[in-house]
Amino acid sequence: MIHFSARNFNRALLISFLFIGLMITARVWYSGTWRYIFIAWNLFLGWIPYLLSNYFKDFKNSALWKQGCLFFCWVLFLPNALYMVTDLIHLRAFTNVPLWYDACLLFAAAFTGIMMAFISIRKAELFLKGKFNYKIIKFFVPLMLFMSSFGVYLGRFERWNSWDIFINPVGLGAKILSCIVSPLANYKVWATTIIFTGIFSMLYFFICPVNAGTNKKWAE
Repeated sequence: MIHFSARNFNRALLISFLFIGLMITARVWYSGTWRYIFIAWNLFLGWIPYLLSNYFKDFKNSALWKQGCLFFCWVLFLPNALYMVTDLIHLRAFTNVPLWYDACLLFAAAFTGIMMAFISIRKAELFLKGKFNYKIIKFFVPLMLFMSSFGVYLGRFERWNSWDIFINPVGLGAKILSCIVSPLANYKVWATTIIFTGIFSMLYFFICPVNAGTNKKWAE
């Protein structure tokens, strides 16, 4: 169980970004290819929901429409942080770079994404605690993990992006609606989503701070 403040996490996050950046740079130099440069972009997208979650405390007493917009944007980008776990499919043995090096690089990025997602979920949970009762809040984390897992599926296998809700809302909405209306015809979608949800849930409740003392630190 983690017992450290938001300031320490931000410091660790910066070190992680620098370390992963150096690993990517070294790989580009050694291999002569830009094969894993996409990791930097995915880290940036995964950082957005964490950044947005830092504003929850500032918007706590703002107008409801402002709080709603912030929360909506956070939910929209949250799957990007967990999405990096699926980047492990890019691991290939047939390169001039040692397999262990690529495995470490992809794992470091995936772990960083997971931690950003989990801490931002914790911040969102604390944000909502003052607005809803415990019976509602206790379903929040499982719901977010399920929705994010569905978003990961849409991103990895259907190639949708978070901003498609603005660029192509009809197409994205039709895809989501078809999955809901015809669950049996889309059993692979829900099977994948449930597996992701199970994995992320196990990791979340093992890793994320849950006691009152830690909650105070993360609320600061």
